[in-house]
Amino acid sequence: MSQQSQTATLEAIKYQRGKLEVLNQLLIPTTFEYEVVDTTDKAFHSIRDMKVRGAPAIAIVAVLSLAVNATQFLTNNEAFLNDNKETAKVFIEKLDYLAESRPTAVNLFQAVDDFKLKINKALEENKSGKEICELIISEAEGLMNRDIEENERISQFGSEHLIKTIPDKKLKVLTHCNTGALATMKYGTALGVIRFLQKKNVLEHAFCTETRPYNQGARLTAFELVYEKIPATLVCDSAVSYLFKTKGVDAVIVGADRVCNNGDTANKIGTYQVALSCKHHGIAFYVAAPFTSIDLTLGSGDLITIEERSSKEVTHYRNNDERAVVEGINVWNPGFDVTPAELISGFFTDKGVFTPLYDEQGKPYYDLKKQQLEKQ
Repeated sequence: MSQQSQTATLEAIKYQRGKLEVLNQLLIPTTFEYEVVDTTDKAFHSIRDMKVRGAPAIAIVAVLSLAVNATQFLTNNEAFLNDNKETAKVFIEKLDYLAESRPTAVNLFQAVDDFKLKINKALEENKSGKEICELIISEAEGLMNRDIEENERISQFGSEHLIKTIPDKKLKVLTHCNTGALATMKYGTALGVIRFLQKKNVLEHAFCTETRPYNQGARLTAFELVYEKIPATLVCDSAVSYLFKTKGVDAVIVGADRVCNNGDTANKIGTYQVALSCKHHGIAFYVAAPFTSIDLTLGSGDLITIEERSSKEVTHYRNNDERAVVEGINVWNPGFDVTPAELISGFFTDKGVFTPLYDEQGKPYYDLKKQQLEKQ
């Protein structure tokens, strides 16, 4: 493990070819500690235990762990590389294992499917074990670099849209959960838009929710906002509606773990109730996510598998075994909820901004596959 001060560059993932380190986000804000991830098993547990979280970052850590393994094989295991079928089999088994770590984030499954397809194609073309390892390293590093580029475009498109649609004023914006540099390789999605608003001098104030029960907003988003010297206030999840009524907010921007073709969006638990309150108060509600988080094969949010987390996250104090609530009470702890598309004002993506279409009766709807094609 390695530690660094808060004055260093904020990175959730540190990678050099052959070496991967993950910032243990369970310890923030009190401790900055990086853990070496040099096996598939360590990557699995970093993802499952939420030492790393955020849909883009989960996929990146998964494939970079394979890149580290591939580098190890190239350096130390020439005999293994002589059998290309065995090389392919080992990496496909590792991908299947990593896919079991978190069931909701679509980026992980897309990356797993994509890598398996490329490995099988390499096998069909009779590529050597060495070439398969080199392919995995190249594809993993490519995904990492694309994430940085995509997040910059999301932040730019989103900030421009808000400035255009809410002109001639500085903006007050709320975000839920953590969608910043700690959830991606750089910038972030929803928090990236807020960063760009601040950079363009059009942000008056940012609000972040605590995001119970894991407190990603209180621990991570608040940390990032203070780190970036962005004027910000932390609010309890249950205070959001009263904040809207008494303080006024111009827009809400959240991230997404999975978006359906019709716009239904799975995100951290509590997002749905924020969207409902936005509808009541007439506040624009946006989702910021890379287009890879949109699952064009899913027709609606009813088809999304929602991860149910341990009851201990609710019943016990974090990082120790002290119980906070009475023994015997039942606990329901879904990690995510699904916000219906009709509550969403638009999607900020790396391919541009998608706002609703309207049918013949004037009812708004999304068909993101069709809308994507129209942008090309």
